[in-house]
Amino acid sequence: MLEDWLAPKAAALEARGLTRRLHARAADADLIDLAGNDYLGLARDPRVAAAAADAVRTWGTGATASRLVTGTTELHEQLESALAAYTGQESALVFSSGYLANLGVVTALGGPGTLLVSDEHVHASLVDACRLARSRVEIVPHNDVDAVEKVLAERNEPHAVVMTESVFSVLSDEAPLPELAAITKSRNAVLLVDEAHGLGVTGNGHGSVHAAGLAGLEHVVVTMTLSKSLASQGGVVLGPSLLREHLVNRARPFIYDTGLNPAACAAALAALQILQAEPDRPAAIHQATARLAAVGKVPPPRGAVVSIPMPGPHETVQAAELCLENGVRVGSFRPPSVPDGISRLRLTAHAGLPDADLDRACAVITDAIEQFS
Repeated sequence: MLEDWLAPKAAALEARGLTRRLHARAADADLIDLAGNDYLGLARDPRVAAAAADAVRTWGTGATASRLVTGTTELHEQLESALAAYTGQESALVFSSGYLANLGVVTALGGPGTLLVSDEHVHASLVDACRLARSRVEIVPHNDVDAVEKVLAERNEPHAVVMTESVFSVLSDEAPLPELAAITKSRNAVLLVDEAHGLGVTGNGHGSVHAAGLAGLEHVVVTMTLSKSLASQGGVVLGPSLLREHLVNRARPFIYDTGLNPAACAAALAALQILQAEPDRPAAIHQATARLAAVGKVPPPRGAVVSIPMPGPHETVQAAELCLENGVRVGSFRPPSVPDGISRLRLTAHAGLPDADLDRACAVITDAIEQFS
């Protein structure tokens, strides 16, 4: 039965160059990594690893239960306090992934009386959250402030949530946050900003919401992942303490999920402390992105991602494979992962990338683009 059902689907994906495959990486692989999201270069930092190891010795390997049972440790509360303070927010609530943080906050705020207004380029986690929220959903053109205001003005629902990313994950462009914050306030709506690609990168590391002077506003809610700049795992929702209380009682991905393991909490907390102690790391990211953007002949991005358009999905995969053969790992993003349907090489810059490695990577990527463009 499954053969008849799934084999034609697999063949159709293969013909279009859209098949995805898992590739296990070795711990000692001699590669320059420009595909992962370790923006601050802390995933292998001995201080972060030591903090995680100490947490395992102290707390064990798992949280043991949901946060409302025995899954909240002192580490969870320390991490939440530190994240809130660093980003200028009143409170924080940690989830076991960034995906679940987005699912949790949108579904907890959603329902028949809430309109969800989504930028067309938001991450899949927010798309899925909209599907689960039992709300009416309006999708607006990318970064179109006028479209957002029109939808809010014409709504019948008493509540509304406008969803965007601070820095978008594929194009690495930045949302017009001040304008969106002003509109949502005037229209009695909430602005939800996913800072997955902003934390540690924009606003000297504090994120785009903080840089725009919007941190701590009652109608602005922020979500973040701990798996990128903070080199760990997990997610967080930041905002007013009243929202935190609401999520503890209403967010199903929080209530019914096992808490984030203590090692991940400790690693994220250690990474955040390093970021605070070494504030030059975000600037190093932007220096690297400028080099990579010049190679791809694209404008320097606002975030850590350099997105280079390619002729099609087949050429994108072939270029990425050629880079890998020459010791450089890059991302190959194809539909449906690219919001505008254009396949791209996706390069991620890292603060700790040595100049010699960056020189080598630029040469390899240049050759790949020339061969397959």
